[in-house]
Amino acid sequence: MNYKKLTSGFVAILLVAACATNPFTGKSTMAFVPNSEILPSSFQQYSQFLSENKVVTNTPEARKVEQIGTKIKVAAERWLQANGHPEYLKDYQWEYRLVENKEVNAWCMPGGKIVFYTGILPITQTDAGLATVMGHEVAHALCNHGQQRMSAGLLQQLGAIGVGAAVGNKSAETQQLAMTAYGVTTQVGGMMPFSRKHESEADKIGLLLMAIAGYNPEEAIPFWERMGAKSGGQAPPEFLSTHPSDATRMAQIRELLPAVKTEAAKFGVSFK
Repeated sequence: MNYKKLTSGFVAILLVAACATNPFTGKSTMAFVPNSEILPSSFQQYSQFLSENKVVTNTPEARKVEQIGTKIKVAAERWLQANGHPEYLKDYQWEYRLVENKEVNAWCMPGGKIVFYTGILPITQTDAGLATVMGHEVAHALCNHGQQRMSAGLLQQLGAIGVGAAVGNKSAETQQLAMTAYGVTTQVGGMMPFSRKHESEADKIGLLLMAIAGYNPEEAIPFWERMGAKSGGQAPPEFLSTHPSDATRMAQIRELLPAVKTEAAKFGVSFK
């Protein structure tokens, strides 16, 4: 049996049968694992995480996270309604929590489950800074980036099976070299650019959401500058990173600002 051809054929079938168009990006994306499986798992993992960590409640900071999260959610709903996708968020179960943790981080799981670590608050500083992060993280969920990463991971595994089958009759050293080369090539040439693209998409959609919610998208620039300063310039070269470089991110955001403001104006929001 020709395992290489069989694997290639299976991948082709998956690509044709398991694609979906995302309303926020307008692009066809990989969706090998359906939301009917992803969301229940996401909600369960989120609940488990909260039970194992110190959730901050009834503080000004915790209330601010929830208030701004709600505004970003409403902005997403308004945009979807205006663009003919009112049912897109029907399975989401929004939740916004502040967790005691020194790490400078925030995340949003599929289905609208959001966590901010207290360690990021000194970097956000302002409501607009917090909205920048909230919009960015929510955008990851709205663009189904988690689903796409899972799908890409499945493709990577299938490719590894194909490589293994192709060199299965070679020496152990040749097999090891082939698998190592495949891993490096797919990671640097595939998975990392894929992740950087997701970060740029989240920046773009996040800017739009914060603007529609009433936060000046120009305030995203000083926030990301503070984030860059926090890292102390220790980031790896862009081609070896899952994120765009600080310079690339700043340039992209500045380029996006006029279009974002124009779109926000359609929702009655304007900035000087």
